Amino acid sequence: MTDNGVDLLVIGAGMAGCTAAARAATQGLSVCLVDVADDVGGSARYAGYVWTMPDHEVMAEQNPDGDPVLRRRLVDGFGPAVHWLREFGADVGPAQRILSYGRGHRFDTNQYVDLCRKTVADHGGEILLGTDTEELSMSAGAVVGAVVRPAGESTREIRARHTLIATGGFQADPELRARHLHPSARGIALRSNPHSRGGGHRLATAAGAALGPAGAGFYGHLIPSEISFTDGDYVQLALYYSEHALLFNLENKRFTDESLADHLTTMELLAQPEARGLLIGDARVHRDWMTTAYVEGAIAPDKFALASKRGGRVGVAESLDELQYLPEEWGYDGAVIAAEIESYNARVRDGSPPVPRALDPMPLDEPPYYVIETVPAVTFPFVGLRTDEKARVTSESGDPIPGLLAAGSDTGGLWYRAYGGGLATALVYGLAAADTAASA
Repeated sequence: MTDNGVDLLVIGAGMAGCTAAARAATQGLSVCLVDVADDVGGSARYAGYVWTMPDHEVMAEQNPDGDPVLRRRLVDGFGPAVHWLREFGADVGPAQRILSYGRGHRFDTNQYVDLCRKTVADHGGEILLGTDTEELSMSAGAVVGAVVRPAGESTREIRARHTLIATGGFQADPELRARHLHPSARGIALRSNPHSRGGGHRLATAAGAALGPAGAGFYGHLIPSEISFTDGDYVQLALYYSEHALLFNLENKRFTDESLADHLTTMELLAQPEARGLLIGDARVHRDWMTTAYVEGAIAPDKFALASKRGGRVGVAESLDELQYLPEEWGYDGAVIAAEIESYNARVRDGSPPVPRALDPMPLDEPPYYVIETVPAVTFPFVGLRTDEKARVTSESGDPIPGLLAAGSDTGGLWYRAYGGGLATALVYGLAAADTAASA
């Protein structure tokens, strides 16, 4: 069956897709919103803050290798996007600092995506949940819709002036993770919805979309090893405090500056032997960072106590000397690690070059010492479909593919081994996609 068509077909009902669909509907466009899941929201259901860099200078400093045009659109578009959220009726808090370099707002994402769904329906839009998208429809090099299959039904072709890819990335597909992130990424934990399996990636590349940039990495966080990780753990078991601790690989060596950001350390750990490491903090780190909120207003469980309760590899050493009693089966040499910490402490105290940590260069010398073995978990990739600032998907030549848009975690180019807010990216470029469709 072939439909008469809509102005905007949105494939994926997460933050980007819901935003684009709701914005387009309020602009008078006919909309069809499709998702393989049984509900809207995707990974946005697990989030709570919308934020990014406060200005172009900070963006360039934190994300120097990201596409300059995309970076600029995000920074310039963030303020108007937050204003749109409030006008739309979303529950958005006052401005606050996020991490050491960001600015943003507490954000009730569940209320928002539900409001988007209601808005689309109230404006006569169609919402197809539990529906696979099998292929994009092409005509003379342009995307003119897609073939979808609702659960238990036959295929249906939906014609559209514009089709938006917003399926949330490929982080739930082990093979795509291994191909585009790192061979060790095949088996890492997922801190994302399970439906973002690269559907949009496959649809768009089959239509000629360019992909990249290679080596861009991913957004994720460290979590305790040896635990059963579920969606309820995405925040509680993320070891954000790693920025103030020391991390050692199986060769008993530090391999990165942990203070720069937990999400950067997560990428670095993936490339280490067996993609696991020993995270060690002292009493100061436990008191000031392990048991406090990562972002103002966020939950603040004792991450060490929680990891211990859940069966993670954890331990408390009353002195550095006690590290020599680490369980042999873990594979680390505690005596060597203790010596490394003593050397680190000495260099911090006397200022010996090279500086061991760019931020929080404090010694770990207040016993006891809290030990957690940690592994990386992925939220979404930075490798994705190449787009321009209007959310138009581009081919290898750099030219837009007529009729094809992308937003959110399906896109690539904006972030390169750096991070400044996934919800902000989805929001700003979801709005951009709707505006592109409305202006055509």
